[in-house]
Amino acid sequence: MNIGIIGLGVVGGSFAKAIRAHLNPSHKIMAIDIDEKTIEQALSEGIIDYGETTNQTILQQADLVIIALYPAALINFMQTNNHLFKKGAIVTETTGIKTDMIKALKDLIPDTIDFIFGHPMAGRENRGLDYASAEVFQGSNYLITPTENNQQETINWYASFVEAIGFKRVTFVTADQHDEMIAYTSQLAHIIAVSLINSDLENRNTALFIGDSYRDLTRIAKLNEDLWTELFLANKEELLKAINRFEIKVQDMKEAITNDDRLKMKGYFVESTQRRLKLEHEDSKFTQDSM
Repeated sequence: MNIGIIGLGVVGGSFAKAIRAHLNPSHKIMAIDIDEKTIEQALSEGIIDYGETTNQTILQQADLVIIALYPAALINFMQTNNHLFKKGAIVTETTGIKTDMIKALKDLIPDTIDFIFGHPMAGRENRGLDYASAEVFQGSNYLITPTENNQQETINWYASFVEAIGFKRVTFVTADQHDEMIAYTSQLAHIIAVSLINSDLENRNTALFIGDSYRDLTRIAKLNEDLWTELFLANKEELLKAINRFEIKVQDMKEAITNDDRLKMKGYFVESTQRRLKLEHEDSKFTQDSM
């Protein structure tokens, strides 16, 4: 199989490495990246077999194309190259938004390909090929948003493909479900991390006082500002809903502390513990069921 990867950042580079590590070595891995040095690095490290900085021949021969670009760059790529895909190719994208993306690409997807909207729930805080890993997908979730234009056989094949490179569970969701849940589980989590670390006072030796809780909570505060600005604004409506619900819970805790209300505080802690234990149980159960 000829596999084309568009964008050799953390996600695209990890796809290339995972395919190389876990699938048939006869697969030809090709890549397009605007940075010539990135292409040269990927070739020298054996991550890809062939690369180009702009498409010359890759789309015309790729059976599977994985587009790992920022939302705006993805739209631009499709506008420029949508007529070049090999007939019958499977094409997928990896952005963290779906409703706006499906609308934006609706008239740009040719009838000659099967375009799958997907979202790997895995990544790194840092950017670039240097931080890509063949193992980053191991045990992670993958979300697929089928459309009326997809062939069920193709969707099933691609689900098996991502499982083969390490994803533990593939879930099929609508665009609305995707954006609502990602606003809560991913985007809100990043906002909390950013707000927490940015609330620190200047000129104090915070590093001397941090433990695992602070490290864990602020790990994802190292954001790619271009990408996450796009994602937040594209999912603005659902993200604001998630922020509003979070603000209510923070206010509840604040009032309990202000009023020395031990009973309410303990109640919140009991509830959070129960919710966390339930989440751990469900995650473990889903993992076992998928094995």
